Amino acid sequence: MCPALLKLALEGMMERGFADRFAKEWIAAWNSHDLERILEHYEDDFEMSSPIIATLDGEPSGTLRGKAAVRAYWAKALQKVPHLRFEFLTALAGVDRVTVYYRGHRGLSAEVLHFGPRGKVRAAFVRPGLLVEIMVTAGR
Repeated sequence: MCPALLKLALEGMMERGFADRFAKEWIAAWNSHDLERILEHYEDDFEMSSPIIATLDGEPSGTLRGKAAVRAYWAKALQKVPHLRFEFLTALAGVDRVTVYYRGHRGLSAEVLHFGPRGKVRAAFVRPGLLVEIMVTAGR
């Protein structure tokens, strides 16, 4: 992570500029399909939660812990969707988190990325197919 982004993350000041820069680099890493580049954004012991984990990985809790577990899961996912591509829509800044809204192969999705003291993601919460969920809850 570049020093300016790390400084902002360590200060807990997730401002709009930081959120946008981080989210765009995060999307570019995913679009490169380079697992090491993707994993550079995360702490070694980070935790990831997604309803897709239960389906694709068979983990009923929907949560994986640590880079080794997530690396294996993401490698499997990239194999299943070799033309995976995310389109950046917007990023929202919180006190110690960034929410990335993007369009992918499952439609509109959001990831809430919580940052740790080293300026890397310590926890990630994924909401795939968000648009479908919003339409269902709105009665459409």
